[in-house]
Amino acid sequence: MASPKTLEIVKATVPVLEEHGTAITTVFYKNMFEAHPELLDIFNETNQKLGRQQTALAMTVLAAAKHLDKLATLLPQVTQISHKHRALQILPEHYPIVGKHLIGAIKEVLGSAATDDIINAWTEAYDEIASVFIQIEHSMYEEAMWQGFAPFTITDKRAAATDIAAFTVEPVNDRSKPAQDIDLSKLNLTAGQYITVKTDPKDSDHIALRHYSLYSASSEKGIQFAVRRDNRNEHHGLVSNYLHDHLEIGDTVLLSAPAGDFALNQNLVQQNEIPLVLMSAGVGVTPVLSMLEAQVSANPKRPIIWVYACQNKAHHAFAAEVDKLLEMAETVETHLFYFDSGQILDEAWLAKLPKPADIYVCGSMPFMESMFDGLMALDHGVDSVHYEPFGPKMSLGG
Repeated sequence: MASPKTLEIVKATVPVLEEHGTAITTVFYKNMFEAHPELLDIFNETNQKLGRQQTALAMTVLAAAKHLDKLATLLPQVTQISHKHRALQILPEHYPIVGKHLIGAIKEVLGSAATDDIINAWTEAYDEIASVFIQIEHSMYEEAMWQGFAPFTITDKRAAATDIAAFTVEPVNDRSKPAQDIDLSKLNLTAGQYITVKTDPKDSDHIALRHYSLYSASSEKGIQFAVRRDNRNEHHGLVSNYLHDHLEIGDTVLLSAPAGDFALNQNLVQQNEIPLVLMSAGVGVTPVLSMLEAQVSANPKRPIIWVYACQNKAHHAFAAEVDKLLEMAETVETHLFYFDSGQILDEAWLAKLPKPADIYVCGSMPFMESMFDGLMALDHGVDSVHYEPFGPKMSLGG
C-alpha cells in the first residue's frame, strides 16, 4: 500500500499529468526504445506511429493514479490489460524498465516542476501499480494452455468475406520434447478469446505481434481465428497483409496461448428469460460468432437477437456459418445493416432492444463507442453490456 504522503502527492499532481500525459508517454517510448530496442519486438509499431499507444499508456497511468488507494476498483480493467500482457509475453523483468523510463519522462517533460518529492511519490506509485499487474499475470502464466510462442501448421485458409481470411492451425509437436506437446483434444478454449500471432514481416525491421479472435471455441478441427486485411494507410496492415499474402496451407506460424476475458455470462446461458444479444460490426463478428456457437450448443432454447453491421454484402463475414448456427436456435431475431445501402445502426434502433438483455458488442473503436454510449443512454446497466473493442486498450504494452 502506498504511503499517505505518496497518495497525497500523486492525487494532487494527477491534473498535471492529465495536461501533459501524452507528451510524457511520447518521451517515455522514445527514450525506452533508444535504450532497449529489443522491446520494439513486443510493442505495436503501428500504434506507436499513430500515437495510440502513447494515449493508452497515459490513460492507464492516470486511471491507476486516481485510484491508487483503492486499486481493487480497477480490477476488471487491470485483468483485461493483464490478459494482453500475458499473450504478448510481457514479463516481470520488463516492469522496472518501463518504470525507469516513465519516471524519467515525467521529470524531463515537467522540468523543474518535478520536485524530488513528486518523483519519489510517482516512483512508489508505479511500483505499487506494477506489483498488482505482476501478481495477476503470474497466475495467468501458470494457467496458460502452453508457455511462450509455439509453432502451428496452417491446415486451412479460406475467405470469410472479401477482406477477411479464416485460418485453422494445428500444433507442430516435437517428438523429442513430448512434455511440451499440445493436445488439441485437451484444450479448454473459451468463446470470445483471442490468440496472439508472432510474425517477422519482410517490410519491418522488428518482430510483430498481433491479437486475433477465435471464431470457434471448438478445437476439434484445430484452433480457428480470423484476420481482416487492413489497407487504410501506410501505417496499417503490416501483419494482416503478411498473413493474407504470404502464409498458406502448410506454412508455420507462432502462437501464444489463448487469452482474454470477453466471455458469455455462464450464469445466464442455461436460462431462457433474459435474451442474448450478439451485436457486431465487420470482423468484430469473430468472437461473437464463437459465442453464438457456444450458446446454441449449450442451450438452443434461449432467445437470441443477432445484430450485424458491415459495409455491404461482399464484406458480410461468416454469413453461412451464422445462418447455420441460428437455425439451431428455437427463438431468433436477425438484424443486418449494410452501410453502403444507408442502413444505420444507431440509438433510435437500439431503443427497440428488450430490457433486461445480456448484450455483447464487438467492432471498431468508433462502433464500440457509439453502441456503448447509446446503450448506456437507454439505461442498459453496465453489468449487462459486455464489449471487446478491436483496437488498442489501456495497456503498458501491446
